[in-house]
Amino acid sequence: MKFAVNPFISCEVRRCASMAAMLAVSAMLVSVEVHAQDKGAGAGKQPVLVDAIVAVVNTDVITLKELNDRIALIEQRMKRQSMQMPSREVLQKQLLERMIVTRAQMQLARESGIRIDDIMLDRAVARIAEQNQLSVQAFRDQLEREGLSFARFREEIREEITLQRLREREVDNKLQIADSEVDNYLAAAGGKPESSQQEMNIAQILVRVPENASAQQIADRRKRAETAIAQLKSGIDFSKVAASFSDAGDALSGGDLGWRSVSRLPQLFVDAVEKLGEGEIAPLVRSANGFHVLKLNGRRVAGTAKAGVGTPVQQTRARHILIKVNQIVSPSEARRKLVELKQRLDNQAAKFEDLARLYSNDGSASKGGDLGWIYPGDTVPEFERAMNALGPGQVSEPIESPFGYHLIEVLERKTEEVSRERQRLMARQALRDQKLEEAYEDWLRQLRDRAYVEYRLDEFSPRNQ
Repeated sequence: MKFAVNPFISCEVRRCASMAAMLAVSAMLVSVEVHAQDKGAGAGKQPVLVDAIVAVVNTDVITLKELNDRIALIEQRMKRQSMQMPSREVLQKQLLERMIVTRAQMQLARESGIRIDDIMLDRAVARIAEQNQLSVQAFRDQLEREGLSFARFREEIREEITLQRLREREVDNKLQIADSEVDNYLAAAGGKPESSQQEMNIAQILVRVPENASAQQIADRRKRAETAIAQLKSGIDFSKVAASFSDAGDALSGGDLGWRSVSRLPQLFVDAVEKLGEGEIAPLVRSANGFHVLKLNGRRVAGTAKAGVGTPVQQTRARHILIKVNQIVSPSEARRKLVELKQRLDNQAAKFEDLARLYSNDGSASKGGDLGWIYPGDTVPEFERAMNALGPGQVSEPIESPFGYHLIEVLERKTEEVSRERQRLMARQALRDQKLEEAYEDWLRQLRDRAYVEYRLDEFSPRNQ
């Protein structure tokens, strides 16, 4: 799928503007360095490099300090999660590339008029503070005790919201599923798409191939992917190889896609791992975005109920409280908070809907967490399994899903026949789930390929420092 990506301005104009921006920042950095030199001249000190430009992205620059700050955060997180870290040089290059892609997205967001104002940002920060059961001031004090700048935290949240809005605008809202695709999907499934399917846990390494790549570029990228496979087969941990080789956004978190039903995975991935045993590596997979190295971590079956027209299907009306995991809220903290909320519910010290309004990081919070009537397959498998195990009026223990941790309460159940319209809606959603992540990666690749980028990292690599 091709997406129209604004080139912002012509390549030559971008190059000139980029050079102007680089020269302006260079002058600032040089003045700081000279000032440091003058200050220490009397003591015979050598000049000290305060900062430097490591990359130019269209009309913006990325500095060495920005890169090193990001490296420090990632190293801290990887150590906390006991992940094997690549060399610092590899980490530098991986993080710089990620920062380049993010910077290009933020530029497009500005060009598109996407703005997150301070009022909206204040509300988001206040909600995060509430999830931590702290006032905004107490939350700020906690961040600063941990060595994190509150101002920087606010800007990271602004960036996260901006990128999500941009993705919704440029990818999610533009992804269309044709009626003919729905017809073919239903025909292949015998007219009865599975409402509960086999699930797979897959990890991936993506070696991205630029748009309109030459034969030599394609060969080089294939060789890189094959080198990653060779390292995996030699016994090196997948997460370490992913951090070193993968161009995907999840590279530094091990490349783990988590448990997903077959309908929520790209068909290329499903076909590649279909005959694999747990822990095995698939033959190299080529897609429009590049080369994929896939590992099957596991598979399980959640059921094989069919949802054809006229088939009686049980629906569940439920509500939930969601606490998302982020840089501030760790998985253990999110779970602990929900355990505390569950205790308050068990002791009848609070009502579920009131706690949802206060603490849930979900669009349903304003409705007391009410999700309405849910059909099989409407939610992620982890949520659906936990919900199906509850009786009306029961509240689950904290449940983990790709979105974070949930408390789930089942309100009532009913059984109705599936209409033809509902069947087609389920098929359309399954196709959308299959295509969405690949479409997003395709859009990111095109955006990156159209950006003017100049690297200067080699001058400041660990071996030259």
